[in-house]
Amino acid sequence: PHTGPGTIQSGHYRSVLSAEAFPVDEVDGNFVRTVKNCVFSKSLPTPLKGPLRLAAVSKDVIEGILDVDMAVTQSEEFLHYASGGRLLPGSVPLAHRYGGHQFGYWAGQLGDGRAHSLGQYTNRKGEVWEMQLKGSGKTPYSRSGDGRAVIRSSVREFLCSEAMHVLGVPTSRAASLIVSDEPVIRDQFYNGNVKTERGAVVLRLARSWFRIGSLEILSESGEIDLLRKLLNFVIDEHFSSIESDDPDKYLVFYSTVVNETAHMIAQWMSVGFAHGVCNTDNFSLLSITIDYGPFGFMEAYNPDFVPNTSDDEGRYSIGAQANVGLFNLEKLLTALSPVLSKKQRKEAKIILKGYANIYQMRFHQLFKAKLGLLGDEEEDGYLIAFLLKMMEDTQSDFTTTFRQLSEVSVEQLHNNNFTQVELVNITKDECELKKKCNCEKCLTDVNPRYVLRNWMAESAIRKAEMNDFSEVELLHHILSSPFVTQETAEEAGYAARPPLWAERLKVSCSS
Repeated sequence: PHTGPGTIQSGHYRSVLSAEAFPVDEVDGNFVRTVKNCVFSKSLPTPLKGPLRLAAVSKDVIEGILDVDMAVTQSEEFLHYASGGRLLPGSVPLAHRYGGHQFGYWAGQLGDGRAHSLGQYTNRKGEVWEMQLKGSGKTPYSRSGDGRAVIRSSVREFLCSEAMHVLGVPTSRAASLIVSDEPVIRDQFYNGNVKTERGAVVLRLARSWFRIGSLEILSESGEIDLLRKLLNFVIDEHFSSIESDDPDKYLVFYSTVVNETAHMIAQWMSVGFAHGVCNTDNFSLLSITIDYGPFGFMEAYNPDFVPNTSDDEGRYSIGAQANVGLFNLEKLLTALSPVLSKKQRKEAKIILKGYANIYQMRFHQLFKAKLGLLGDEEEDGYLIAFLLKMMEDTQSDFTTTFRQLSEVSVEQLHNNNFTQVELVNITKDECELKKKCNCEKCLTDVNPRYVLRNWMAESAIRKAEMNDFSEVELLHHILSSPFVTQETAEEAGYAARPPLWAERLKVSCSS
């Protein structure tokens, strides 16, 4: 938008299409339809009705990824570029066609129903990032939706994307959040209680937005040449260690995705994160966390914790995520089957059998680090399981317990001499912990003091809906250093037990 430092130059900016000439949907326009024989449809964003306000911006993304000076974000132009009102030079906005298994069942064509990919940006470091607007209007994939996102869900996505990155979890990123006065009708809990909310747009980035469902739709539709073409593109762009002429390249790709997906879910577990909607259309081929909806950070330790009130059967409870990952990888294998030989399909099944082991090993590594367990003692696995069981029995807070274990000295632990609430809870009936815990070094830079608890997000949302973005900004600031004790965070109670009103909070798929 501006010349000088922080220009987004069209020379470094390309439409996803030009990267590899994928066939584009032959039909034009944003009306809803069944789309065949393409990966993208051209689709123009629908500008938000003003006035527009910049509710949040990530300096880390704006300056560190997009090479733009933060001063630019205060301009009127930025508001329009980052909300879909104006297009960057050279941008051909696209909506991506994908399918997916939702809650265990094939749902057919899904696609970007309210997101527009603006193109790929290559930054000064040579990194390629795909820019996308979410909440930017209808596309051919909107089904019965209005193409919009509301303030409530957009605040959550912005804050959580950035918070997860700092926690070391692979994730999409959020550059900015722009809110409007455009009325958007939502039935938040699908109970007939319809409310008028306000539209918002998040400018988000990922190395790629392709997901398991991107391949599933092509495989299911019998578009095998296109399936091969998309696979080759994804491998060439994002899996540089795989040789493009390797006859086993799809198998190596599959093996990598199995491995990385197991690692990603283990990382979710290590910070107590439940995604909420682990459908195959929300699982990235690059094994990064995408599509932040009814997620939640677990408070009282409970493997049956379900953040999403729309998930009646608890299919996506926090403790079920590893198994759901397996289910999704099975579906990926089914999608890949048409391009694999009989021998390769057999080998892929053996690779998939190794998933549970990869997950367990990574889970074990991460929880050992959380407890400061060095070396490789046989008892480590027992200790981790023992502690988690104790936490479950005493309903101890997940984040707080591990943080307090980091802050207490080994001496205090062995003498049962501490005042931390969660530890007192744990050891009330089970003084075993202090005998078993051979912590040589408990680390505060592994166990965060602050995570984005639902009540914190809700508190910021209520203010944001009144055009007060101060708490969104405060949370963004605090969660950018979650391992450091901060006075403002302590005053706000972000490390304390959740307030009583938080118990009534619910989140759903409505956004």
